[in-house]
Parts: sequence; structure tokens; C-alpha cells
Amino acid sequence: MYKRGRGVPRCDKEAARWFRKAADQGYADAQHSLGKMHGEGRGVAQSDEEAARWFGKAAEQGHADAQYSLGVMFLKGRGMAQSDEKAAKWFRKAANQGDVDAQANLGVCYWEGRGVVQSYVEALIWWIKAADQGDAGAQYNLGLMFREGRGVVQSDKVAAHWYRMAADQGQADAREELELLVKKLQLSGKKVEETAGDGKEKGAESGKDQAGSDGDVQAFLANEWKKKPPKKK
Repeated sequence: MYKRGRGVPRCDKEAARWFRKAADQGYADAQHSLGKMHGEGRGVAQSDEEAARWFGKAAEQGHADAQYSLGVMFLKGRGMAQSDEKAAKWFRKAANQGDVDAQANLGVCYWEGRGVVQSYVEALIWWIKAADQGDAGAQYNLGLMFREGRGVVQSDKVAAHWYRMAADQGQADAREELELLVKKLQLSGKKVEETAGDGKEKGAESGKDQAGSDGDVQAFLANEWKKKPPKKK
């Protein structure tokens, strides 16, 4: 209530005080919220160490948002020693609970081999999971992978689908890439509709037809080029 000013004047200091009371009693949501307030310096003194400590308490209780937040802290070395391995560990725990940001970032870890054994297959799997939940960054990364054949069989059709998904959410880079792809197709004499698809009707062709189930992804991978798409934004 104090954090959002619902029924009472907004007051970060009071919000932090009540979060602390609940956090001390072991409430994971309060522990995560208190960690965020320490990380942002809202209502309490800014402290990455305290933020990481509270994220850790909530994460150990299985709180997905806290697991993701703790992964970010390890990845950036905020409040604790930097560790790609521990970052990937916590991203995975959150990703397995369906946290879309964790899925997208775990895909980056696999693409770059940060904290995990490098695997284009795993990167593709996790980006598809995140993209299916509407993550524009993952959608853009998938578009780039298929557009340039980076680690997958090159497909303008699949690339256009994912670029369009991201562009529809306002992703500027995806919109630009889609426009370039459309121009290329027009010059080649291909119909844009044949390549870009039309949303839901073509959803089954968004890369899953090539990938199949997670266990079948390997079947359609070609040369594993060591070029990197941009990280999730």
C-alpha cells in the first residue's frame, strides 16, 4: 500500500519498513521487494550487498523473480563476486518456472558459452520459449539467427515471422530489419506473403516446424557459426 500509495500517501520509507517486517518472517515476496528497494535505494540506503542478500533469501525459497534478480547480480558482479556459472544457475531455476526474462538471458548464456557449455541448440530452445511469451528481444534474436543462418538453417520466412512479432511490439531494430528483408524479397521477385506469413495462421511455421520438439532441434541445425546476435534488450 505504501509503495504504490493505495489508500495512504505513497512513502518508500514506510513501504520498506513493512517489507522488512514481513521479510524477517520469511515471506519471499517481501524479501524480493526489499531487495529491489535496497538495489534502487528507495526508502532505504542503497546497497547492492543487501539487495543480493535479500534476493538470495527469496531465491532459496523458489521465488522466480528473486532467482532472476539474483542471476543478474551474479552476472554483473553487483553485491557479490561476479560469476557467470552462478548467474546461469539462477537464470535456469527461474526459467524452469516460466520466467520470461530468465529464459531470454539463459539463451544468451548458451549462445555465448557464459557459465554453461556453449550450445546453439539450447540458445534456440530458450529463446523460443521466451519469444512465445512475447519477449521482443528474444523474437528479434531469433529473427537475426534465421535471417543470417547463424547456427540454424537460413530461412527468410522464419526470420520475417520473428522480426514481425518483435516489430509489432515496437522493437525498432526488428522493424528496420523487416523492412530490409521485404525490400530484398521484392527485388528477388518473391511475394512478401510467402515469406513473412500472416501471424497466427503462420505461427506453426515460426521455427518450430524446423525445430520440432526440443529433442529434435539438432535435426535442423546446420553450420554452427560463431557469430553472435545482440543480447536481450
